[in-house]
Amino acid sequence: MDDFGRRYTYRVFWNDPDGCFVAAVAEWPSLSWAADSPGEALTGLLEVVQDALANLEPGEDPPRPYRDRRYSGKMTLRVPPLTHRNLAIEAAEQGVSINRLAAAKLAA
Repeated sequence: MDDFGRRYTYRVFWNDPDGCFVAAVAEWPSLSWAADSPGEALTGLLEVVQDALANLEPGEDPPRPYRDRRYSGKMTLRVPPLTHRNLAIEAAEQGVSINRLAAAKLAA
Protein backbone atom coordinates (compact mmCIF):
# COMPACT_ATOMS: atom_id res chain seq x y z
CA MET A 1 0.00 0.00 0.00
CA ASP A 2 1.31 3.44 -0.85
CA ASP A 3 1.90 6.06 1.84
CA PHE A 4 -1.27 7.95 0.92
CA GLY A 5 -3.47 4.94 1.69
CA ARG A 6 -1.72 4.47 5.03
CA ARG A 7 -2.77 7.97 6.09
CA TYR A 8 -6.48 7.11 6.20
CA THR A 9 -8.42 6.45 9.41
CA TYR A 10 -9.26 2.74 9.65
CA ARG A 11 -11.56 1.04 12.13
CA VAL A 12 -12.50 -2.60 12.64
CA PHE A 13 -15.65 -3.54 14.53
CA TRP A 14 -17.88 -6.52 15.15
CA ASN A 15 -21.12 -6.51 13.16
CA ASP A 16 -23.64 -8.50 15.20
CA PRO A 17 -26.39 -8.83 12.55
CA ASP A 18 -23.95 -10.30 10.01
CA GLY A 19 -21.81 -12.19 12.54
CA CYS A 20 -18.50 -10.92 11.21
CA PHE A 21 -15.85 -8.26 11.61
CA VAL A 22 -16.09 -5.21 9.36
CA ALA A 23 -13.25 -2.87 8.47
CA ALA A 24 -14.16 0.65 7.40
CA VAL A 25 -12.28 3.77 6.36
CA ALA A 26 -13.68 7.02 7.76
CA GLU A 27 -12.66 9.19 4.82
CA TRP A 28 -14.21 6.82 2.26
CA PRO A 29 -17.51 5.55 3.76
CA SER A 30 -18.45 3.60 0.63
CA LEU A 31 -15.50 1.23 1.15
CA SER A 32 -15.55 -1.63 3.66
CA TRP A 33 -14.59 -5.28 4.00
CA ALA A 34 -16.12 -8.08 6.07
CA ALA A 35 -14.27 -11.15 7.35
CA ASP A 36 -14.13 -13.73 10.13
CA SER A 37 -11.25 -12.03 11.96
CA PRO A 38 -10.24 -8.41 12.57
CA GLY A 39 -6.93 -8.92 10.76
CA GLU A 40 -8.57 -10.40 7.69
CA ALA A 41 -11.10 -7.57 7.60
CA LEU A 42 -8.37 -4.93 7.74
CA THR A 43 -6.18 -6.69 5.18
CA GLY A 44 -9.13 -6.95 2.79
CA LEU A 45 -10.01 -3.29 3.24
CA LEU A 46 -6.41 -2.18 2.64
CA GLU A 47 -6.52 -4.01 -0.70
CA VAL A 48 -9.85 -2.37 -1.58
CA VAL A 49 -8.45 1.08 -0.78
CA GLN A 50 -5.35 0.40 -2.86
CA ASP A 51 -7.55 -0.68 -5.78
CA ALA A 52 -9.77 2.38 -5.38
CA LEU A 53 -6.74 4.69 -5.40
CA ALA A 54 -5.33 2.95 -8.48
CA ASN A 55 -8.63 3.18 -10.35
CA LEU A 56 -9.50 6.84 -9.86
CA GLU A 57 -10.80 8.54 -12.97
CA PRO A 58 -8.46 11.10 -14.56
CA GLY A 59 -8.84 14.36 -12.66
CA GLU A 60 -10.65 12.66 -9.75
CA ASP A 61 -9.06 13.31 -6.38
CA PRO A 62 -9.15 10.72 -3.61
CA PRO A 63 -10.65 11.71 -0.26
CA ARG A 64 -8.22 13.76 1.80
CA PRO A 65 -7.04 11.94 4.96
CA TYR A 66 -8.29 13.47 8.19
CA ARG A 67 -4.74 13.58 9.50
CA ASP A 68 -3.77 15.92 6.65
CA ARG A 69 -6.61 18.36 7.27
CA ARG A 70 -6.15 21.46 9.40
CA TYR A 71 -8.42 22.15 12.35
CA SER A 72 -8.81 25.53 14.05
CA GLY A 73 -9.95 24.17 17.39
CA LYS A 74 -13.10 26.27 17.14
CA MET A 75 -16.53 24.77 16.63
CA THR A 76 -20.09 25.90 17.11
CA LEU A 77 -22.24 23.48 19.01
CA ARG A 78 -25.99 23.75 19.37
CA VAL A 79 -27.59 22.10 22.38
CA PRO A 80 -31.08 22.24 23.87
CA PRO A 81 -31.61 25.18 26.28
CA LEU A 82 -31.92 22.81 29.25
CA THR A 83 -28.54 21.24 28.44
CA HIS A 84 -27.02 24.72 28.16
CA ARG A 85 -28.44 25.67 31.56
CA ASN A 86 -27.22 22.44 33.16
CA LEU A 87 -23.72 22.99 31.73
CA ALA A 88 -23.70 26.56 33.05
CA ILE A 89 -24.66 25.37 36.53
CA GLU A 90 -22.10 22.55 36.52
CA ALA A 91 -19.37 24.90 35.25
CA ALA A 92 -20.19 27.43 37.98
CA GLU A 93 -20.11 24.71 40.63
CA GLN A 94 -16.69 23.59 39.39
CA GLY A 95 -15.40 27.14 39.01
CA VAL A 96 -14.57 26.74 35.31
CA SER A 97 -15.92 28.21 32.08
CA ILE A 98 -18.64 26.42 30.12
CA ASN A 99 -16.12 26.07 27.30
CA ARG A 100 -13.59 24.31 29.54
CA LEU A 101 -16.27 22.01 30.99
CA ALA A 102 -17.67 21.14 27.52
CA ALA A 103 -14.16 20.51 26.12
CA ALA A 104 -13.38 18.18 29.03
CA LYS A 105 -16.64 16.30 28.51
CA LEU A 106 -16.01 15.95 24.78
CA ALA A 107 -12.48 14.70 25.41
CA ALA A 108 -13.63 12.06 27.89
